[in-house]
Amino acid sequence: MPDGVLINGKGPYRYNDTLVPEGIDFEQIDVKPGKTYRLRVHNVGISTSLNFRIQNHNLLLAETEGSYTVQQNYTSLDIHVGQSYSFLVTMDQNASSDYYIVASARFVNESRWQRVTGVGILHYSNSKGKARGHLPPGPDDQFDKTFSMNQARSIRWNVSASGARPNPQGSFRYGSINVTEIYVLKNKPPVKIDGKRRATLSGISFANPATPIRLADHYKLKGVYKLDFPTKPLTGSPRVETSVINGSFRGFMEIILQNNDTKMHTYHLSGYAFFVV
Repeated sequence: MPDGVLINGKGPYRYNDTLVPEGIDFEQIDVKPGKTYRLRVHNVGISTSLNFRIQNHNLLLAETEGSYTVQQNYTSLDIHVGQSYSFLVTMDQNASSDYYIVASARFVNESRWQRVTGVGILHYSNSKGKARGHLPPGPDDQFDKTFSMNQARSIRWNVSASGARPNPQGSFRYGSINVTEIYVLKNKPPVKIDGKRRATLSGISFANPATPIRLADHYKLKGVYKLDFPTKPLTGSPRVETSVINGSFRGFMEIILQNNDTKMHTYHLSGYAFFVV
């Protein structure tokens, strides 16, 4: 659980005199009525999912991770660690007051997330007063993962838009793809290995080598890592290794993510786009 949620490096607007002390610098976005703005929202935390919303405004999702999406409106959206989204937001409200911009922690106790909520201000150029009242509500149940999963399933790639195109390995052609490798990646709660508490993936806890793997690969150094990551989770005791998945060049890999923990986990495949099928 973080000590706080920052918006562009700034603390929360003082929406509550008890929870938020005086003198904190907060983020303010200045806008003009009738205009439409693109807001790109990133979750750059390390472990906490956030729900993003703007009081009384719809968020028209237009892009994620550099790819255009089929445009649809959300009143709020869960943004997990490492994710980025672009929203088109139209300034179609009256300017009787400013409006709250909120990023609140998900899947944590409500009384705790209220203490770490990020709050900024959407300020119309003709605003007549400060934001007031309660923050716009997030999902009804802080621990309901179904809400978040259904949102993720609702996002679709817009393959008719201009810009970068999906390659032939896209999920819309999945049925005609020759899968060359299948890996089941299973994460479990941390366990003790050699007296230390460690996370594992398919029974292996990664040991970072003294020589970077890419350098070892480039200079063909032996003994730095092993190309023996299991295609299925190990059944024996977990172990610590520098084990690497050996993917075939120009192959198509199917990865099955299996979460046996009680917490949500975020996966990132560096340098690659991947498709949920």
